Amino acid sequence: MGKPVIKPVVSALEAIQCIGDGSTVMVGGFNYGGIPYTLVDALLETSVKDLVLIANDTAYDDVGHGKLVSQGRVKKVVASHVGLNKTTGRLFNEGKLELELVPQGTFVERVRAGAFGLGGVLTPTGVGTVVAEGKQVLSVEGREYLLELPLRAEVALIRAYQADRMGNLTYFGTNQNFNPAMAGAAKIVIAEVDEVVTPGALAPESIVTPGILVDMLVVKGDSYYASRT
Repeated sequence: MGKPVIKPVVSALEAIQCIGDGSTVMVGGFNYGGIPYTLVDALLETSVKDLVLIANDTAYDDVGHGKLVSQGRVKKVVASHVGLNKTTGRLFNEGKLELELVPQGTFVERVRAGAFGLGGVLTPTGVGTVVAEGKQVLSVEGREYLLELPLRAEVALIRAYQADRMGNLTYFGTNQNFNPAMAGAAKIVIAEVDEVVTPGALAPESIVTPGILVDMLVVKGDSYYASRT
């Protein structure tokens, strides 16, 4: 057996250097829970703009990735709910933001399809409504389904509870939400965690996201410290 692959523990500011203008970024979270706040705040300290944001919701105007929308850093949002962030609706109505609303179940299945390399998912949700406009409708055993295409990103910013140095992740309660699915659907995955422990310290059955999916680790609140290899 070879040596374990040790993942770098870096500052949030270092980690988000892989995000540039126009990048497609997935951000975990559901309302307040499971948002990688440290990573988002680091991104807000840069001048990055024209992002495509894939997230379950856009939080609030002054909370988490909602601030990316409020500050005009996002050109397109793909989400299942945006009503709590008033700026999202205003910018969309003013023609300053592209918005793709996706039913929540469809949203997570599209992310999973992106993670598993599938060509899409079939769902009856939205058949015969405006949701179906421009989409392929397929009939399976006499029932119509929409073909929903995968969601993938260049970078995923996710929030977990603990990580070991191999990048294996555990989660705390419902903060898990969309984070594990997003960990498989991006080219680069940055995980914000409460703590990093040594290999072997995590019970195998507690690991939800395997380290092979994770590229970098950031400790919550650790925006300015130097890298630790």
